[in-house]
Amino acid sequence: METKLYKPPQEVRGMTSLNKEAFTQTITVPALRVPNGVLNKVVKSLKKATIQRPGVPRVVQDEEGSSDFRLVLLDPHRISSPSSFSEGEAEALRSFSVVQELRHYELQLTYHNLKSDEVLEAVLPPGQDVPSGFSRVGHIAHFNLRDHQLPYKNLIGQVIIDKNPGVTCVVNKTNMIDTTYRYFKMEVMAGEENMVAKVDKRKRVTYEFDFSRVYWNPRLSTEHQRVVQLVKRGDTVFDVFAGVGPFAVPAARSGANVLANDLNPESHKWLQHNCKLNKVEKKVRTFNLDGRAFIQGPVKQELPVLLKGKAKVHIVMNLPALALDFLDAFRGLLPQELSCDENLPTVHCYGFSKEDNPDTDVVKRASCSLGFPLKDKCSVHFVRNVAPNKDMLCVSFTIPKEVLFSSDQEKTDPSEEPAPKRQKCEDATDST
Repeated sequence: METKLYKPPQEVRGMTSLNKEAFTQTITVPALRVPNGVLNKVVKSLKKATIQRPGVPRVVQDEEGSSDFRLVLLDPHRISSPSSFSEGEAEALRSFSVVQELRHYELQLTYHNLKSDEVLEAVLPPGQDVPSGFSRVGHIAHFNLRDHQLPYKNLIGQVIIDKNPGVTCVVNKTNMIDTTYRYFKMEVMAGEENMVAKVDKRKRVTYEFDFSRVYWNPRLSTEHQRVVQLVKRGDTVFDVFAGVGPFAVPAARSGANVLANDLNPESHKWLQHNCKLNKVEKKVRTFNLDGRAFIQGPVKQELPVLLKGKAKVHIVMNLPALALDFLDAFRGLLPQELSCDENLPTVHCYGFSKEDNPDTDVVKRASCSLGFPLKDKCSVHFVRNVAPNKDMLCVSFTIPKEVLFSSDQEKTDPSEEPAPKRQKCEDATDST
């Protein structure tokens, strides 16, 4: 940030209602007087030395009124005297017969010439951190403001709209979370209250959804792509916690047959909408069930036929706060007579970890839920760091036949299994 170039007026400090005129200030910058005939060549040669400001021209009219010359405005942090020019810049000026005599130009900076962090740093109390990062979801900018920033939330929202073309709504996530459908409550800081966002992703996939009523994380695009690339044409994908379709839609577009489920009726509605929007509605069957009910219903019904084929079966479980706990739904899911050794389903299950060794932690918890040791039988992929000392990971593994198949006498619903018969987590994590 060019802190010395722009020194905000003291009266803007503590401002909570945006007054753009209060930021206007006149500063002095160095300039070179350049003949029109070599103007473009000089500007190109001095591109690292000219002033770089939103809305500020690098070339202005000659103050002496000559139509044969223009003034090239320079960055005062780079150029304070003729000796400040680099050897290459000085040689270029000599070759163009430009006199290396610096002039002083009075430049008026307004709110529109300032960067968003400069405005916010000028307003917030000294020493307090400036909200610099936000998530972009279509026309919506999404913040997680800290408590000391809340009094300035409306001003922050307006600044973000002003400085980011295409943003027309700014929201702040509150601490409240919908415990049933796992989406965060949010409040509008500035702009329109239209929460229906349109997101265009790479490979021409488009999503639409009500951002205030579904879960969507723009930081997971790379992870969505990574998993979808594992899916081949003709494979089957079961998406247990599908949301609005970031795994299901591209998987269907790649030629897979998809069964996608989400408990949130709003997510289910937009999932169906996005399948139609991307013309894959014939490749995707959607369900509005609890994740465990989806596994023990549609997944259980479809697997017997799929296991006899050669196409792969992928089961995606992207609900990192809870998904590992749902793995017990696979215990004894199919009868023993269907047991096989080939083409068993591959699970991609997400989880959070705050442990010092997060890979070991998620494998241990997955093993505990399955009732079977996964050590050396799975892979763990680091997805992202979501908070200090909190990582998101994906553990992928083939469901062991010892877990998937049961004899007639065994329970197929883990929740009905008597406690003495449930394998202890300590035993499940053994590598023996």
